[in-house]
Amino acid sequence: MREFSVPESVAGTRIDIFLAAAIDGYSREQLRRAVHQGAAQVDGRQVRPSFRLRTGQQIRFEVPEPPADGPLPENIPLDILYEDDGFVVVNKPAGMVVHPARGNWSGTLTSALAYHFQSLSDVGGPARPGIVHRLDRDTSGVILVAKTNAVHIDLAAQFADRTVEKEYLAIAAGRIDHDRDRIEAPIGRHPFQRDKMAIRENHATSKPASTFYEVIQRFSTVTYVRLRPKTGRTHQIRVHLDHIGNPILCDKLYSGHATRTLAQLLKRPAADDKTLVLQRQALHAHQLTIRHPQSGKPMTFTAPLHEDMQRTLDVLREHDA
Repeated sequence: MREFSVPESVAGTRIDIFLAAAIDGYSREQLRRAVHQGAAQVDGRQVRPSFRLRTGQQIRFEVPEPPADGPLPENIPLDILYEDDGFVVVNKPAGMVVHPARGNWSGTLTSALAYHFQSLSDVGGPARPGIVHRLDRDTSGVILVAKTNAVHIDLAAQFADRTVEKEYLAIAAGRIDHDRDRIEAPIGRHPFQRDKMAIRENHATSKPASTFYEVIQRFSTVTYVRLRPKTGRTHQIRVHLDHIGNPILCDKLYSGHATRTLAQLLKRPAADDKTLVLQRQALHAHQLTIRHPQSGKPMTFTAPLHEDMQRTLDVLREHDA
């Protein structure tokens, strides 16, 4: 943590420019990004990179980890669903961050990949070797990893052209009325919370978003649902289900709760069973269908439902049929 008192000579200067001059070893962009992520406080409150300083103000700045050339290899087991000379398909566990970021420098998928594979594509830059697309930390399931640049470019183009077929499984809070429907609602940055997205019409950050859903099974308190997003916006499924009033179970960011006990899940009195059933958002990337970059043949990869979501469904089917 570094602390500064603003001298009269820099009054009116943007805080990211001031920090770039005051701290060696970082570019202005790296420091701007850190400020945007909440690392800087002026007189006790967080500020944006564009904040202009006044004489006598007190700055507290959490200096980010030094930028590395790439992820450090870590011997983390991987569940490999498929592998050939061009790419790998991994069944990512919940709780694993895809690539290093502030607060998550180790235990990432890229660190595991760096240990297990000699060569990965570098199209995404040194910090994201092989990463063609991403999943949220607490979303489990299928993710593609490119070994060569040619394959990476081909797969990325398929995602951009929306020819990749994606299927997710989720347990949503409440009962979804329609058996199937399509949610068409633009997604942009949340107006107040920087880590959230929101439905925003005609906003500079908004992009069209489309998600088809189909109910698999209804219970008294939740709905098991299959989803096929056509677009790939940040937090798309999470935001769209919240938009229709059925946020994903244990999605702390959008549903307001991060865990569910047996009593909570079955809406029983608080004194009943307090055994934890679920401790992460109930969202699983179940299936991906792509065109093989070399053979041109369609290929489908499926990740079995992870144990925690399966356990939740088993409990519901036993006690809430």
